Amino acid sequence: MRRRELIALVGGAAAWPLAARGQQPAAPVIGFLHGASPEGYAPMVTAFRQGLKEVGYVDGHNVSIEFRWADGHYDRLSAMTADLVRRQVAVIFTGGTPPALAAKATTSTIPIVILVGIDPVELDLVGSLNRPGGNVTGLVILAAELAAKKLELLHEVLPAAATIAMLVNPTTPLAKAELRAVQNAAHSRGLQLHVLNASNESEIDTVFGRLVELRATAIVVNVDPFLNSRRAQIVALAARHAVPAVYGVRDFTTAGGLMSYGTDLVDNYRRGGIYAGKILKGAKASDLPVEQATKVELVINLKTAKALGLSIPTTLLARADEVIE
Repeated sequence: MRRRELIALVGGAAAWPLAARGQQPAAPVIGFLHGASPEGYAPMVTAFRQGLKEVGYVDGHNVSIEFRWADGHYDRLSAMTADLVRRQVAVIFTGGTPPALAAKATTSTIPIVILVGIDPVELDLVGSLNRPGGNVTGLVILAAELAAKKLELLHEVLPAAATIAMLVNPTTPLAKAELRAVQNAAHSRGLQLHVLNASNESEIDTVFGRLVELRATAIVVNVDPFLNSRRAQIVALAARHAVPAVYGVRDFTTAGGLMSYGTDLVDNYRRGGIYAGKILKGAKASDLPVEQATKVELVINLKTAKALGLSIPTTLLARADEVIE
């Protein structure tokens, strides 16, 4: 064989792997649609990536994630979803009820993994929890079901309190469900409940300023992606106005809030990553049952209680899953 022919043959063989790699399909893309801002959800994003990793997908290696954050402007979610559909993502993960509704209304073909705080059957997102049908599946946290319990916990700490406030973001269906539960609990205990609406940062400042004129001695905070992302602001305002507050997400308590009662949000994002990975592996959303969170945790911040001059009942401390001192 001539030298020129040998070089051509070897050169061609060396090019085969490159050609094969060039023909390999691109890594699948996950659309991550959220109603809040990324600053408040870094631990949840890390957990989502961890869930993907548990089923064999590593962001930036064999899968990529396209993030879309509405920063509390839920009216942007439909356009963001349409953008992800044009991007031809393989699956859409939605954090919160408004993104789930926007995604469901925009596409009936791309699989959607939801994380919501209200019954998705009631919202017409799925046909049933066991057999979702359609293109939607995912997880449900117990936000609405636990709302009344949060009021009861405040009442245990402040048994003499007659007036309570509730901070809600009125732009989300979950607020309505939580509010109904808290109103019923307040009525049964003979408590007066004031509803304070806030869907942007300035409104949060305003509603806390009204607590004094309303003579509200404590506040219940609605579980909502936007409000969750503003936890540093809310916790700081509660401390400034010396008002005890109870939350549905533990991150508020670790950030200095008085107490929280709810499911582990970080773990649920991890489970959401697992679900997204299962769909990438070929599972159909219609066949994956919607999982309901079962673990509920009570977290109490004793340091904050002392700063507020509160004595937490020993019976309540004994029931706490975590006490921050």
